Amino acid sequence: MTDYELLDSGRGAKLERFAGVTLSRPCAQAVWQPCTPKRWAQADATFDREDGNRWHGRSRLPKQWVLTIDGTRFNLSGTDFGHLGIFPEQRAQWAWIKAQVAAAREGRTERPRVLNLFAYSGGSTLAAALAGAEVCHVDASKGMVQWARENAELNGLKEHPIRWIVDDVHKFMNRELRRGRQYEGIILDPPTYGRGGNGETYKIERDLPETLRLCRELLSERPKFLLLSAHTPGHTPIVLGNILTQAMRGLGGSIETGEMCLTGAPEVFPLPSGAYARWQA
Repeated sequence: MTDYELLDSGRGAKLERFAGVTLSRPCAQAVWQPCTPKRWAQADATFDREDGNRWHGRSRLPKQWVLTIDGTRFNLSGTDFGHLGIFPEQRAQWAWIKAQVAAAREGRTERPRVLNLFAYSGGSTLAAALAGAEVCHVDASKGMVQWARENAELNGLKEHPIRWIVDDVHKFMNRELRRGRQYEGIILDPPTYGRGGNGETYKIERDLPETLRLCRELLSERPKFLLLSAHTPGHTPIVLGNILTQAMRGLGGSIETGEMCLTGAPEVFPLPSGAYARWQA
């Protein structure tokens, strides 16, 4: 069951349905004309950045509502930046995570350990946990970690072994190395630019190589997978694939790259929304 659908895109915007709520929001890569222009009048609310970040019709939105994607439930809420607490273009990655964790569990009694970095509201954490992994969820935003905890509870995972960490990613990873902790799988979706609670900054073009170096050191002696995704212009599938190839050199396995896309009915153009590179043993 999936409550999400891309209804249309074009003229620098996207029209989406989130469990009965239809929204129009900016999308710079949608440089074509809309496929179904009449549908845009269905929008319950719109968001634009023409004069600062601003919702139009926000009073018509529920303060909070629940959306289900492939059996996983998410709490949604319209934020001041136009986000809702979910990136549905990650849907295919969540399915891949579940498959990797399931494969890692075959013939084992202990749970695979998965580290989710820049973890936002926890879509990848939920995917790994629902497949049976022990998960460490790391994000610098206390509010987003709380949102992710609520999503976990919504999916019956309140008592599941998930560590909830509010911290700068590099500081946390270095502490994990000193503790000798290791993981069979690592997931990361680094921001173009991010700021930690203590003034730390993260710039993907400057910091991603170091993040991947630390990831490599945190992988166990028998690693299973690493998933890297990004929404940064210029960080194409080939760019992410090249970076990941260097980071994983010597481990064997295979690397797959591609675009993350939002999709809808056959007459609606798929909408590229970031890139991924993923390694598996």
